[in-house]
Amino acid sequence: MLDTTESEAAPQKDEPRGCLFALSQPPLMIFLAVIGCLILMAALHDLLLL
Repeated sequence: MLDTTESEAAPQKDEPRGCLFALSQPPLMIFLAVIGCLILMAALHDLLLL
């Protein structure tokens, strides 16, 4: 039979998990903003200056 009891490895109910929790972290958002700006600058350079 399948054991449906809550184990110690299972995440607790009161802790938020998932993608939205990961995106709410400031270092990740800063990193993604820097990467996005670099890609945007490269795209504008290719479109307008070359």
